[in-house]
Amino acid sequence: MARTVGIGHQDFEKVRVKNNFYIDKTDFIREWWEADDEVTLITRPRRFGKTLTMSMVEKFFSVNYAGRGKIFEGLSIWQDEKYRRLQGTFPVISLSFANVKEKDYVTTIQRISQIVTELYNDSRFLLEGDLLSEEEKEYFRGISMNMTEVTATMAIHRLSKFLYQYYGKKVIILLDEYDTPMQEAYVNGFWDELVAFTRSMFNAAFKTNPYLERAIMTGITRVSKESIFSDLNHLEVITTTSEKYAESFGFTEDEVFASLDEYGLSDRKDEVKRWYDGFTFGSRTDIYNPWSIINYLDKKRIGVYWANTSSNSLVGKLLREGNKNVKQNFEELLQGRSLRMEVDEQIIYNQLSERKDAVWSLLLAGGYLKVAGMEYIERTGGWECSLMLTNREVKIMFEHMIRGWFGSYEDEYNDFIKAFLLGDLDAMNDYMNEVALATFSYFDTGKEFSKEEPERFYHGFVLGLMVDLNDRYVLTSNRESGFGRYDVMLEPRNPADDAMILEFKVFQPRKENDLQDTVESALHQIDDMRYEAALVEKGVTKEKIRKYGFAFRGKEVLIGGGY
Repeated sequence: MARTVGIGHQDFEKVRVKNNFYIDKTDFIREWWEADDEVTLITRPRRFGKTLTMSMVEKFFSVNYAGRGKIFEGLSIWQDEKYRRLQGTFPVISLSFANVKEKDYVTTIQRISQIVTELYNDSRFLLEGDLLSEEEKEYFRGISMNMTEVTATMAIHRLSKFLYQYYGKKVIILLDEYDTPMQEAYVNGFWDELVAFTRSMFNAAFKTNPYLERAIMTGITRVSKESIFSDLNHLEVITTTSEKYAESFGFTEDEVFASLDEYGLSDRKDEVKRWYDGFTFGSRTDIYNPWSIINYLDKKRIGVYWANTSSNSLVGKLLREGNKNVKQNFEELLQGRSLRMEVDEQIIYNQLSERKDAVWSLLLAGGYLKVAGMEYIERTGGWECSLMLTNREVKIMFEHMIRGWFGSYEDEYNDFIKAFLLGDLDAMNDYMNEVALATFSYFDTGKEFSKEEPERFYHGFVLGLMVDLNDRYVLTSNRESGFGRYDVMLEPRNPADDAMILEFKVFQPRKENDLQDTVESALHQIDDMRYEAALVEKGVTKEKIRKYGFAFRGKEVLIGGGY
Protein backbone atom coordinates (compact mmCIF):
# COMPACT_ATOMS: atom_id res chain seq x y z
CA MET A 1 0.00 0.00 0.00
CA ALA A 2 1.37 3.42 -0.97
CA ARG A 3 2.29 5.78 1.85
CA THR A 4 0.26 8.92 2.55
CA VAL A 5 1.49 11.94 0.63
CA GLY A 6 1.62 14.76 3.16
CA ILE A 7 2.04 18.25 1.71
CA GLY A 8 4.30 20.75 3.46
CA HIS A 9 5.76 18.59 6.23
CA GLN A 10 9.09 19.92 7.52
CA ASP A 11 9.38 18.02 10.79
CA PHE A 12 11.31 14.78 10.32
CA GLU A 13 9.78 13.05 13.33
CA LYS A 14 6.21 13.72 12.18
CA VAL A 15 6.95 12.43 8.69
CA ARG A 16 8.35 9.19 10.10
CA VAL A 17 5.76 8.63 12.83
CA LYS A 18 2.87 9.19 10.39
CA ASN A 19 4.55 7.08 7.70
CA ASN A 20 4.23 9.90 5.19
CA PHE A 21 5.92 9.66 1.82
CA TYR A 22 9.66 10.13 2.38
CA ILE A 23 12.75 9.44 0.30
CA ASP A 24 15.67 8.34 2.46
CA LYS A 25 18.26 11.12 2.63
CA THR A 26 19.92 10.03 5.87
CA ASP A 27 23.19 9.33 4.07
CA PHE A 28 23.68 13.08 4.34
CA ILE A 29 24.33 12.59 8.07
CA ARG A 30 27.15 10.14 7.36
CA GLU A 31 28.64 12.22 4.55
CA TRP A 32 28.57 15.42 6.58
CA TRP A 33 29.93 13.86 9.76
CA GLU A 34 32.80 12.13 8.00
CA ALA A 35 33.72 15.29 6.06
CA ASP A 36 34.63 16.79 9.46
CA ASP A 37 34.11 20.40 8.34
CA GLU A 38 33.61 22.75 11.27
CA VAL A 39 31.13 25.15 9.63
CA THR A 40 29.25 24.14 6.48
CA LEU A 41 27.12 26.52 4.42
CA ILE A 42 24.78 24.75 1.99
CA THR A 43 22.83 26.72 -0.61
CA ARG A 44 19.91 25.20 -2.45
CA PRO A 45 16.77 26.63 -4.08
CA ARG A 46 13.62 26.96 -1.98
CA ARG A 47 11.50 23.87 -1.37
CA PHE A 48 14.42 21.50 -1.82
CA GLY A 49 14.24 19.85 1.59
CA LYS A 50 16.67 22.08 3.48
CA THR A 51 14.40 22.50 6.50
CA LEU A 52 13.46 18.81 6.60
CA THR A 53 17.15 17.90 6.43
CA MET A 54 17.99 20.24 9.30
CA SER A 55 15.16 18.70 11.31
CA MET A 56 16.57 15.26 10.51
CA VAL A 57 20.06 16.27 11.68
CA GLU A 58 18.64 17.77 14.89
CA LYS A 59 16.63 14.66 15.69
CA PHE A 60 19.63 12.47 15.03
CA PHE A 61 22.23 14.28 17.15
CA SER A 62 20.26 16.14 19.83
CA VAL A 63 20.38 14.92 23.41
CA ASN A 64 16.70 15.85 23.54
CA TYR A 65 16.07 12.82 21.26
CA ALA A 66 18.29 10.35 23.07
CA GLY A 67 16.63 6.95 23.12
CA ARG A 68 14.26 7.90 20.28
CA GLY A 69 16.25 6.41 17.43
CA LYS A 70 13.22 4.37 16.40
CA ILE A 71 12.31 7.10 13.89
CA PHE A 72 15.49 6.18 11.97
CA GLU A 73 14.76 2.45 11.84
CA GLY A 74 14.70 1.11 8.31
CA LEU A 75 16.73 4.04 6.97
CA SER A 76 20.26 3.90 5.61
CA ILE A 77 21.98 5.58 8.55
CA TRP A 78 20.53 3.09 11.05
CA GLN A 79 22.26 0.16 9.39
CA ASP A 80 25.61 1.35 10.75
CA GLU A 81 26.23 0.47 14.40
CA LYS A 82 28.70 3.34 14.74
CA TYR A 83 25.97 5.85 13.97
CA ARG A 84 23.40 4.14 16.15
CA ARG A 85 25.72 4.84 19.07
CA LEU A 86 26.11 8.46 17.96
CA GLN A 87 22.38 9.22 17.94
CA GLY A 88 21.18 11.57 20.69
CA THR A 89 24.61 12.41 22.11
CA PHE A 90 25.15 16.13 21.45
CA PRO A 91 23.60 19.36 22.68
CA VAL A 92 22.08 21.03 19.61
CA ILE A 93 21.10 24.66 19.05
CA SER A 94 18.62 24.73 16.18
CA LEU A 95 17.07 27.94 14.84
CA SER A 96 15.59 29.25 11.63
CA PHE A 97 15.46 32.72 10.05
CA ALA A 98 12.86 31.59 7.50
CA ASN A 99 10.18 33.88 8.97
CA VAL A 100 12.37 36.93 9.51
CA LYS A 101 10.75 39.01 6.79
CA GLU A 102 10.38 42.37 8.47
CA LYS A 103 10.36 45.65 6.56
CA ASP A 104 12.79 47.67 8.68
CA TYR A 105 15.95 47.17 10.68
CA VAL A 106 14.56 47.64 14.18
CA THR A 107 11.80 45.04 13.87
CA THR A 108 14.20 42.64 12.11
CA ILE A 109 16.54 42.73 15.12
CA GLN A 110 13.55 42.30 17.44
CA ARG A 111 12.40 39.27 15.45
CA ILE A 112 15.85 37.68 15.57
CA SER A 113 16.04 38.46 19.28
CA GLN A 114 12.66 36.80 19.76
CA ILE A 115 13.93 33.62 18.09
CA VAL A 116 17.00 33.59 20.33
CA THR A 117 14.84 34.24 23.39
CA GLU A 118 12.80 31.13 22.60
CA LEU A 119 16.04 29.10 22.54
CA TYR A 120 16.87 30.40 26.03
CA ASN A 121 13.35 29.67 27.28
CA ASP A 122 13.75 26.06 26.13
CA SER A 123 16.96 25.87 28.17
CA ARG A 124 15.75 27.43 31.43
CA PHE A 125 16.79 24.26 33.28
CA LEU A 126 20.31 25.70 33.09
CA LEU A 127 19.31 28.26 35.73
CA GLU A 128 18.82 25.53 38.30
CA GLY A 129 21.58 24.89 40.83
CA ASP A 130 25.04 26.44 40.77
CA LEU A 131 26.07 25.50 37.26
CA LEU A 132 25.99 29.14 36.15
CA SER A 133 27.52 32.01 38.07
CA GLU A 134 25.31 34.85 39.24
CA GLU A 135 26.64 37.03 36.41
CA GLU A 136 25.77 34.31 33.89
CA LYS A 137 22.30 33.87 35.35
CA GLU A 138 21.75 37.62 35.16
CA TYR A 139 22.82 37.58 31.51
CA PHE A 140 20.52 34.61 30.86
CA ARG A 141 17.52 36.38 32.38
CA GLY A 142 18.32 39.51 30.38
CA ILE A 143 17.72 37.74 27.06
CA SER A 144 14.51 39.17 25.58
CA MET A 145 12.99 40.49 22.38
CA ASN A 146 14.16 44.00 23.35
CA MET A 147 17.71 43.17 24.45
CA THR A 148 20.54 45.38 23.19
CA GLU A 149 22.23 44.53 19.91
CA VAL A 150 25.49 43.82 21.74
CA THR A 151 23.69 41.24 23.88
CA ALA A 152 21.93 39.75 20.87
CA THR A 153 25.10 39.27 18.83
CA MET A 154 26.69 37.25 21.66
CA ALA A 155 23.59 35.28 22.69
CA ILE A 156 24.24 32.11 20.66
CA HIS A 157 27.89 32.09 21.72
CA ARG A 158 26.93 32.37 25.40
CA LEU A 159 24.22 29.70 25.12
CA SER A 160 26.82 27.38 23.57
CA LYS A 161 29.00 27.89 26.63
CA PHE A 162 26.13 27.25 29.06
CA LEU A 163 25.15 24.01 27.29
CA TYR A 164 28.78 22.89 27.18
CA GLN A 165 29.05 23.45 30.94
CA TYR A 166 25.90 21.37 31.53
CA TYR A 167 26.55 18.45 29.17
CA GLY A 168 30.33 18.47 29.05
CA LYS A 169 30.20 18.31 25.25
CA LYS A 170 30.56 20.96 22.59
CA VAL A 171 27.42 21.98 20.72
CA ILE A 172 26.16 21.52 17.18
CA ILE A 173 24.56 24.68 15.77
CA LEU A 174 21.98 24.45 12.97
CA LEU A 175 20.85 27.69 11.31
CA ASP A 176 18.23 27.29 8.60
CA GLU A 177 17.49 29.95 5.93
CA TYR A 178 20.22 32.24 7.16
CA ASP A 179 19.88 34.61 4.19
CA THR A 180 16.15 35.42 4.39
CA PRO A 181 16.69 38.58 6.50
CA MET A 182 19.46 39.65 4.12
CA GLN A 183 17.16 39.52 1.11
CA GLU A 184 14.52 41.53 2.93
CA ALA A 185 17.14 44.06 4.02
CA TYR A 186 18.22 44.56 0.41
CA VAL A 187 14.68 44.96 -0.89
CA ASN A 188 13.65 47.32 1.92
CA GLY A 189 16.79 49.44 2.11
CA PHE A 190 18.55 48.54 5.38
CA TRP A 191 21.25 46.27 4.00
CA ASP A 192 24.29 47.99 5.52
CA GLU A 193 22.84 48.04 9.03
CA LEU A 194 21.89 44.37 8.99
CA VAL A 195 25.24 43.32 7.50
CA ALA A 196 27.08 44.83 10.48
CA PHE A 197 24.81 43.06 12.99
CA THR A 198 24.90 39.71 11.17
CA ARG A 199 28.69 39.78 10.78
CA SER A 200 29.10 40.26 14.54
CA MET A 201 26.59 37.51 15.41
CA PHE A 202 28.11 35.00 12.98
CA ASN A 203 31.65 35.77 14.08
CA ALA A 204 30.69 35.13 17.73
CA ALA A 205 28.67 31.98 17.00
CA PHE A 206 30.80 30.31 14.34
CA LYS A 207 34.34 31.73 14.50
CA THR A 208 35.36 32.68 18.03
CA ASN A 209 33.27 29.99 19.73
CA PRO A 210 35.43 27.43 21.59
CA TYR A 211 32.27 25.53 22.55
CA LEU A 212 31.30 24.73 18.95
CA GLU A 213 31.59 21.14 17.74
CA ARG A 214 30.23 21.75 14.24
CA ALA A 215 27.65 23.85 12.45
CA ILE A 216 25.45 23.83 9.38
CA MET A 217 23.88 26.86 7.78
CA THR A 218 21.45 26.62 4.89
CA GLY A 219 20.08 29.25 2.56
CA ILE A 220 19.18 29.98 -1.03
CA THR A 221 22.13 32.23 -1.81
CA ARG A 222 25.76 32.46 -0.90
CA VAL A 223 25.99 36.00 0.41
CA SER A 224 29.44 37.36 -0.42
CA LYS A 225 32.23 36.68 2.01
CA GLU A 226 33.02 40.38 2.17
CA SER A 227 29.50 41.10 3.41
CA ILE A 228 29.01 38.84 6.42
CA PHE A 229 31.58 36.03 6.30
CA SER A 230 34.79 38.07 6.24
CA ASP A 231 35.93 36.54 9.54
CA LEU A 232 34.89 32.96 8.72
CA ASN A 233 37.91 31.78 6.76
CA HIS A 234 37.17 28.17 7.74
CA LEU A 235 33.73 28.11 6.09
CA GLU A 236 33.03 25.16 3.78
CA VAL A 237 30.64 26.51 1.14
CA ILE A 238 28.45 24.12 -0.85
CA THR A 239 26.70 25.71 -3.85
CA THR A 240 24.72 24.22 -6.72
CA THR A 241 27.97 23.59 -8.65
CA SER A 242 29.65 21.68 -5.78
CA GLU A 243 30.01 17.91 -5.86
CA LYS A 244 29.48 17.47 -2.10
CA TYR A 245 25.95 16.50 -1.04
CA ALA A 246 24.78 16.56 -4.69
CA GLU A 247 22.14 13.88 -4.02
CA SER A 248 21.18 14.99 -0.51
CA PHE A 249 18.72 17.71 -1.56
CA GLY A 250 16.12 17.09 -4.24
CA PHE A 251 15.12 13.77 -5.79
CA THR A 252 17.17 11.87 -8.35
CA GLU A 253 15.44 10.50 -11.43
CA ASP A 254 15.66 6.93 -10.09
CA GLU A 255 13.96 8.08 -6.88
CA VAL A 256 11.23 9.92 -8.81
CA PHE A 257 10.51 7.00 -11.11
CA ALA A 258 10.37 4.58 -8.15
CA SER A 259 7.87 6.95 -6.49
CA LEU A 260 5.69 6.99 -9.61
CA ASP A 261 5.72 3.19 -9.58
CA GLU A 262 4.64 3.17 -5.92
CA TYR A 263 1.61 5.34 -6.66
CA GLY A 264 0.55 3.55 -9.83
CA LEU A 265 1.78 6.31 -12.13
CA SER A 266 4.41 4.38 -14.07
CA ASP A 267 2.95 5.50 -17.39
CA ARG A 268 3.50 9.18 -16.50
CA LYS A 269 7.32 9.14 -16.37
CA ASP A 270 7.86 10.92 -19.69
CA GLU A 271 5.38 13.64 -18.76
CA VAL A 272 6.97 14.20 -15.35
CA LYS A 273 10.46 14.28 -16.83
CA ARG A 274 9.42 16.79 -19.50
CA TRP A 275 8.02 19.18 -16.88
CA TYR A 276 10.14 18.79 -13.76
CA ASP A 277 13.55 17.35 -14.66
CA GLY A 278 16.54 19.64 -15.14
CA PHE A 279 18.02 20.77 -11.84
CA THR A 280 21.78 20.27 -11.71
CA PHE A 281 23.86 19.94 -8.54
CA GLY A 282 27.54 19.30 -9.11
CA SER A 283 27.80 16.74 -11.90
CA ARG A 284 24.32 15.32 -11.17
CA THR A 285 22.05 16.46 -13.99
CA ASP A 286 18.96 14.43 -13.10
CA ILE A 287 17.66 16.25 -10.03
CA TYR A 288 13.95 17.05 -9.58
CA ASN A 289 12.52 19.51 -7.09
CA PRO A 290 10.69 17.64 -4.31
CA TRP A 291 7.78 20.07 -4.02
CA SER A 292 6.55 19.52 -7.57
CA ILE A 293 6.98 15.75 -7.36
CA ILE A 294 5.15 15.45 -4.04
CA ASN A 295 2.31 17.60 -5.34
CA TYR A 296 2.16 15.56 -8.53
CA LEU A 297 1.96 12.32 -6.53
CA ASP A 298 -0.84 13.84 -4.47
CA LYS A 299 -2.89 15.46 -7.23
CA LYS A 300 -1.85 13.17 -10.09
CA ARG A 301 -1.81 15.99 -12.62
CA ILE A 302 0.69 18.42 -14.10
CA GLY A 303 0.85 21.86 -12.55
CA VAL A 304 3.16 24.78 -11.86
CA TYR A 305 3.81 23.82 -8.25
CA TRP A 306 7.36 24.75 -7.24
CA ALA A 307 7.60 27.97 -9.24
CA ASN A 308 4.48 29.39 -7.54
CA THR A 309 5.28 28.52 -3.92
CA SER A 310 6.59 31.93 -2.89
CA SER A 311 7.25 35.45 -4.06
CA ASN A 312 9.53 35.87 -7.04
CA SER A 313 9.47 39.64 -6.55
CA LEU A 314 13.25 40.18 -6.39
CA VAL A 315 13.86 38.12 -9.52
CA GLY A 316 11.01 39.90 -11.30
CA LYS A 317 12.32 43.32 -10.24
CA LEU A 318 15.83 42.61 -11.54
CA LEU A 319 14.54 41.36 -14.88
CA ARG A 320 11.92 44.07 -15.30
CA GLU A 321 14.27 46.94 -14.45
CA GLY A 322 17.28 45.39 -16.13
CA ASN A 323 18.85 47.08 -19.15
CA LYS A 324 18.34 45.94 -22.73
CA ASN A 325 21.17 43.39 -22.53
CA VAL A 326 19.51 41.65 -19.59
CA LYS A 327 16.19 41.47 -21.43
CA GLN A 328 17.78 40.37 -24.72
CA ASN A 329 19.68 37.62 -22.93
CA PHE A 330 16.44 36.56 -21.32
CA GLU A 331 14.84 36.34 -24.77
CA GLU A 332 17.48 33.75 -25.64
CA LEU A 333 16.62 31.73 -22.54
CA LEU A 334 12.88 31.82 -23.24
CA GLN A 335 13.55 30.44 -26.71
CA GLY A 336 15.38 27.45 -25.29
CA ARG A 337 18.87 28.66 -26.04
CA SER A 338 21.76 28.96 -23.58
CA LEU A 339 23.82 31.90 -22.33
CA ARG A 340 27.56 31.75 -21.74
CA MET A 341 28.34 33.78 -18.64
CA GLU A 342 31.15 33.98 -16.15
CA VAL A 343 29.14 33.51 -12.99
CA ASP A 344 30.23 34.49 -9.49
CA GLU A 345 28.20 32.39 -7.06
CA GLN A 346 28.76 34.92 -4.30
CA ILE A 347 25.73 37.19 -4.26
CA ILE A 348 26.58 40.82 -3.49
CA TYR A 349 23.11 42.14 -2.80
CA ASN A 350 24.00 45.81 -2.73
CA GLN A 351 25.48 45.45 -6.24
CA LEU A 352 22.63 43.49 -7.81
CA SER A 353 21.46 46.44 -9.88
CA GLU A 354 24.98 47.39 -10.98
CA ARG A 355 26.86 44.18 -11.79
CA LYS A 356 25.90 42.82 -15.18
CA ASP A 357 26.26 39.18 -14.14
CA ALA A 358 24.48 39.51 -10.78
CA VAL A 359 20.99 38.69 -12.03
CA TRP A 360 22.21 35.42 -13.59
CA SER A 361 24.02 34.45 -10.38
CA LEU A 362 20.80 35.01 -8.44
CA LEU A 363 18.72 33.04 -10.96
CA LEU A 364 21.21 30.16 -10.79
CA ALA A 365 21.21 30.10 -6.99
CA GLY A 366 17.41 30.26 -6.95
CA GLY A 367 17.06 27.24 -9.23
CA TYR A 368 15.58 29.14 -12.17
CA LEU A 369 18.67 28.41 -14.28
CA LYS A 370 20.76 25.28 -14.60
CA VAL A 371 24.39 24.81 -15.60
CA ALA A 372 24.53 22.97 -18.91
CA GLY A 373 28.33 23.13 -19.06
CA MET A 374 31.33 24.79 -17.40
CA GLU A 375 34.73 25.92 -18.65
CA TYR A 376 37.60 27.25 -16.55
CA ILE A 377 38.86 30.64 -17.76
CA GLU A 378 42.55 30.85 -16.89
CA ARG A 379 42.76 34.57 -17.72
CA THR A 380 40.26 35.50 -14.99
CA GLY A 381 40.56 32.50 -12.70
CA GLY A 382 36.79 32.00 -12.90
CA TRP A 383 34.34 29.59 -14.47
CA GLU A 384 32.30 30.37 -17.56
CA CYS A 385 28.96 28.61 -17.43
CA SER A 386 26.49 27.69 -20.11
CA LEU A 387 23.14 28.56 -18.52
CA MET A 388 19.63 27.49 -19.52
CA LEU A 389 16.16 27.71 -18.01
CA THR A 390 15.84 24.74 -15.68
CA ASN A 391 12.71 23.12 -17.09
CA ARG A 392 9.26 23.66 -18.56
CA GLU A 393 7.72 24.56 -15.20
CA VAL A 394 10.19 27.41 -14.74
CA LYS A 395 9.64 28.65 -18.30
CA ILE A 396 5.88 28.86 -17.75
CA MET A 397 6.43 30.68 -14.44
CA PHE A 398 8.46 33.35 -16.23
CA GLU A 399 5.85 33.65 -18.97
CA HIS A 400 3.22 34.34 -16.30
CA MET A 401 5.56 36.90 -14.71
CA ILE A 402 6.08 38.76 -17.99
CA ARG A 403 2.35 38.87 -18.69
CA GLY A 404 1.95 40.28 -15.18
CA TRP A 405 4.13 43.25 -16.10
CA PHE A 406 1.19 44.56 -18.10
CA GLY A 407 -1.45 43.24 -15.73
CA SER A 408 -2.87 46.59 -14.62
CA TYR A 409 -3.69 47.43 -18.22
CA GLU A 410 -4.20 43.89 -19.48
CA ASP A 411 -7.23 44.79 -21.61
CA GLU A 412 -5.41 47.63 -23.37
CA TYR A 413 -2.34 45.45 -23.87
CA ASN A 414 -4.41 42.64 -25.38
CA ASP A 415 -6.20 45.16 -27.59
CA PHE A 416 -2.82 46.40 -28.80
CA ILE A 417 -1.79 42.83 -29.70
CA LYS A 418 -5.01 42.40 -31.71
CA ALA A 419 -4.52 45.72 -33.52
CA PHE A 420 -0.87 44.86 -34.14
CA LEU A 421 -1.75 41.57 -35.81
CA LEU A 422 -4.44 43.29 -37.91
CA GLY A 423 -2.13 46.17 -38.88
CA ASP A 424 -4.60 48.78 -37.53
CA LEU A 425 -2.16 51.66 -37.06
CA ASP A 426 -4.62 54.08 -35.39
CA ALA A 427 -5.69 51.50 -32.81
CA MET A 428 -2.06 50.50 -32.26
CA ASN A 429 -1.19 54.09 -31.37
CA ASP A 430 -4.18 54.51 -29.08
CA TYR A 431 -3.59 51.35 -27.09
CA MET A 432 0.21 51.58 -27.04
CA ASN A 433 0.09 55.06 -25.51
CA GLU A 434 -2.29 53.86 -22.79
CA VAL A 435 -0.04 50.90 -21.99
CA ALA A 436 3.14 52.99 -22.03
CA LEU A 437 1.66 55.74 -19.87
CA ALA A 438 0.53 53.21 -17.27
CA THR A 439 3.57 50.93 -17.19
CA PHE A 440 6.57 53.05 -18.18
CA SER A 441 7.68 53.75 -14.62
CA TYR A 442 7.19 50.07 -13.75
CA PHE A 443 10.27 49.30 -15.87
CA ASP A 444 12.26 52.19 -14.43
CA THR A 445 14.92 51.86 -11.73
CA GLY A 446 13.66 54.98 -10.00
CA LYS A 447 16.65 57.03 -11.07
CA GLU A 448 16.60 60.26 -13.06
CA PHE A 449 15.14 59.88 -16.55
CA SER A 450 17.71 58.75 -19.10
CA LYS A 451 17.89 57.27 -22.56
CA GLU A 452 17.89 53.79 -21.00
CA GLU A 453 14.37 54.17 -19.64
CA PRO A 454 12.59 53.77 -23.01
CA GLU A 455 14.92 50.85 -23.72
CA ARG A 456 13.93 49.17 -20.45
CA PHE A 457 10.28 49.57 -21.40
CA TYR A 458 10.34 48.49 -25.01
CA HIS A 459 12.60 45.50 -24.41
CA GLY A 460 10.19 44.44 -21.66
CA PHE A 461 7.42 45.02 -24.15
CA VAL A 462 9.28 42.80 -26.66
CA LEU A 463 9.41 40.01 -24.06
CA GLY A 464 5.64 40.38 -23.74
CA LEU A 465 5.26 40.04 -27.53
CA MET A 466 7.47 36.97 -27.47
CA VAL A 467 5.37 35.26 -24.81
CA ASP A 468 1.99 36.14 -26.33
CA LEU A 469 2.85 35.54 -30.00
CA ASN A 470 5.10 32.52 -29.61
CA ASP A 471 2.55 30.19 -31.22
CA ARG A 472 2.41 32.35 -34.38
CA TYR A 473 5.85 33.95 -34.66
CA VAL A 474 9.53 33.32 -34.06
CA LEU A 475 10.60 36.59 -32.47
CA THR A 476 14.24 37.70 -32.47
CA SER A 477 15.91 40.97 -31.52
CA ASN A 478 19.22 42.72 -32.07
CA ARG A 479 20.36 40.29 -34.80
CA GLU A 480 22.40 41.00 -37.90
CA SER A 481 20.54 41.32 -41.18
CA GLY A 482 21.52 43.27 -44.28
CA PHE A 483 24.02 45.96 -43.23
CA GLY A 484 23.20 46.22 -39.54
CA ARG A 485 21.26 44.96 -36.54
CA TYR A 486 17.51 45.29 -36.44
CA ASP A 487 15.66 45.87 -33.17
CA VAL A 488 12.90 43.26 -33.51
CA MET A 489 11.88 40.80 -36.20
CA LEU A 490 8.80 38.58 -36.19
CA GLU A 491 9.06 35.65 -38.57
CA PRO A 492 5.67 33.94 -39.13
CA ARG A 493 5.34 30.23 -38.46
CA ASN A 494 2.47 30.15 -40.97
CA PRO A 495 3.50 31.42 -44.45
CA ALA A 496 0.05 33.01 -44.81
CA ASP A 497 0.86 35.53 -42.03
CA ASP A 498 2.86 38.72 -42.52
CA ALA A 499 6.40 39.10 -41.24
CA MET A 500 7.20 42.26 -39.25
CA ILE A 501 10.26 44.39 -38.53
CA LEU A 502 10.18 46.85 -35.61
CA GLU A 503 12.66 49.67 -35.01
CA PHE A 504 12.58 51.70 -31.79
CA LYS A 505 13.96 55.22 -31.49
CA VAL A 506 14.01 57.94 -28.84
CA PHE A 507 13.15 61.47 -29.97
CA GLN A 508 16.27 63.62 -30.44
CA PRO A 509 15.34 67.32 -30.23
CA ARG A 510 18.60 68.47 -31.82
CA LYS A 511 17.92 66.50 -34.98
CA GLU A 512 14.13 66.13 -35.12
CA ASN A 513 11.20 68.52 -34.94
CA ASP A 514 8.59 66.06 -33.67
CA LEU A 515 7.84 62.37 -33.15
CA GLN A 516 6.83 61.96 -36.80
CA ASP A 517 10.43 62.78 -37.75
CA THR A 518 11.62 60.10 -35.31
CA VAL A 519 9.26 57.55 -36.87
CA GLU A 520 10.50 58.43 -40.36
CA SER A 521 14.09 58.05 -39.17
CA ALA A 522 13.32 54.58 -37.85
CA LEU A 523 11.60 53.52 -41.08
CA HIS A 524 14.44 54.90 -43.22
CA GLN A 525 16.90 52.92 -41.12
CA ILE A 526 14.97 49.69 -41.75
CA ASP A 527 15.14 50.32 -45.51
CA ASP A 528 18.64 51.76 -45.72
CA MET A 529 20.15 48.93 -43.68
CA ARG A 530 18.12 46.31 -45.63
CA TYR A 531 16.91 44.59 -42.47
CA GLU A 532 14.44 42.55 -44.54
CA ALA A 533 17.35 40.56 -46.06
CA ALA A 534 17.16 37.76 -43.46
CA LEU A 535 13.44 37.29 -44.14
CA VAL A 536 13.82 37.41 -47.93
CA GLU A 537 16.55 34.75 -47.73
CA LYS A 538 14.00 32.49 -46.01
CA GLY A 539 11.51 32.95 -48.82
CA VAL A 540 9.32 35.72 -47.39
CA THR A 541 8.29 38.10 -50.19
CA LYS A 542 8.74 41.84 -49.65
CA GLU A 543 4.99 42.28 -50.04
CA LYS A 544 4.50 40.14 -46.90
CA ILE A 545 6.85 42.22 -44.71
CA ARG A 546 5.43 45.00 -42.52
CA LYS A 547 7.82 47.65 -41.18
CA TYR A 548 7.07 49.78 -38.12
CA GLY A 549 8.89 52.64 -36.47
CA PHE A 550 8.24 53.21 -32.74
CA ALA A 551 9.15 56.70 -31.54
CA PHE A 552 9.42 57.60 -27.85
CA ARG A 553 9.36 61.01 -26.16
CA GLY A 554 9.00 60.60 -22.42
CA LYS A 555 5.96 58.38 -21.97
CA GLU A 556 4.52 59.41 -25.32
CA VAL A 557 4.72 56.91 -28.19
CA LEU A 558 4.07 57.29 -31.92
CA ILE A 559 3.97 54.30 -34.24
CA GLY A 560 4.19 54.63 -38.00
CA GLY A 561 4.70 52.42 -41.03
CA GLY A 562 3.08 49.27 -42.34
CA TYR A 563 3.70 47.70 -45.71
